[in-house]
Amino acid sequence: MGEIIQRFERKGLQIIACQMLKPTRQLLENHYIELKNKNFFPELIEFMLSGPVIAMVWQGSGIIAYARKILGETDPLAAWPGTIRGDLGVDLGGNLCHASDSPPSAKKEISLWFPKNQEIIN
Repeated sequence: MGEIIQRFERKGLQIIACQMLKPTRQLLENHYIELKNKNFFPELIEFMLSGPVIAMVWQGSGIIAYARKILGETDPLAAWPGTIRGDLGVDLGGNLCHASDSPPSAKKEISLWFPKNQEIIN
């Protein structure tokens, strides 16, 4: 976790919310609703239920584009060295991180993981 956070901080991005939790099946199914009809959906949900998750909200100029570049390609085998997935990832089915792909997705995902918005520091 520390190395992942450092990579974002070194880019000048700021963490404004962070919590460790054991997500519920309902939370995960809502988060990944657009993947519900994919054949890997059940395995994805089971993987995400297998341990705690550290949910974070980051801010900074270009945050979505930067976060996706810092993380690298979803498949660790296709991710460039120097990215989180390229350096630390092993298997596509056990991905280390998720990043929102657009402002509307970010808004939806933040509301799922931080429903009271009390945890977010502006």
